[in-house]
Amino acid sequence: MCGIVGLHLSDPSLEPDLGRLLTPMLTAMTSRGPDSAGVAVYTAPVPAGRLRFSLRTTQAGFDWTALAVHLRESPLGPVEINDWGNCATLVGAGDAPAMIAALHAFAPDLAVVGYGRALEVFKDVGTPAQICERHGIGSVQGYQAVGHTRMATESAVTTEHSHPFAPAADLCLVHNGSFSNHATLRRRLEDLGVRCETDNDSEVAARFVAHHLDQGDDLGDALRRVLKDFDGFYTLLVSTRDEFAVVRDPFACKPLVVAETAGYVAVASEYHALAGLPGIDSARVFEPMPEEVHVWSR
Repeated sequence: MCGIVGLHLSDPSLEPDLGRLLTPMLTAMTSRGPDSAGVAVYTAPVPAGRLRFSLRTTQAGFDWTALAVHLRESPLGPVEINDWGNCATLVGAGDAPAMIAALHAFAPDLAVVGYGRALEVFKDVGTPAQICERHGIGSVQGYQAVGHTRMATESAVTTEHSHPFAPAADLCLVHNGSFSNHATLRRRLEDLGVRCETDNDSEVAARFVAHHLDQGDDLGDALRRVLKDFDGFYTLLVSTRDEFAVVRDPFACKPLVVAETAGYVAVASEYHALAGLPGIDSARVFEPMPEEVHVWSR
């Protein structure tokens, strides 16, 4: 059992309050999964030709300044790094494969937990309240956010296994449920040259969606492929820089509530996570039907 929350803002006046609104939504889901938690936030995009990388290391006292110097002296050129403890965001060259290779060459245990022009990802082991406090989620600004709290069922309790999974630029996925055929689909993806970094079943879904987006599907079509190919009980929330989408399995076994207003779309595994949002009393509130794909766009 896991908890999912998300906000997709259409009212720009709410953007300074994105983190303040999301934090109580995520903490309200603590009983659904206290093992680990994570948040993906979409903020003002960096300039074209640049990317923002969300980084995490297990190395105590990691020298972020040395990393900046190393990259500045490489063909990738100057970078901007904002670090806190063992995490950082890095804005640099827009060649993602080259940048990721350079980061791993400098420090093999340096994990890229997400990247894109607008995306920032924060995830760690701990309760939602601990993760929100540790990463300052309450003060973040932006136009879209996805949150997840996990009760591990298919794999270990580690930061690497926590959600969101962000396998491509500005793409992230969170999942409540389990897939019974994820090993088969993992092998199918491997045959196509797509590699997973963990044994988490949710990562398979994230990389499946990323692969089909790369092949030309739109987000709705990619999620309809999930319905066709994945067996199990699941609710997915998937976001890109411009889109925000949900889908439930053919039996709708895993809960999801959606609230729509003129200013936002909000989703959560349970309604009480939405109850404190502005304008919720006049929102259109519904539970998506089985196999329905809902996509909202900016």
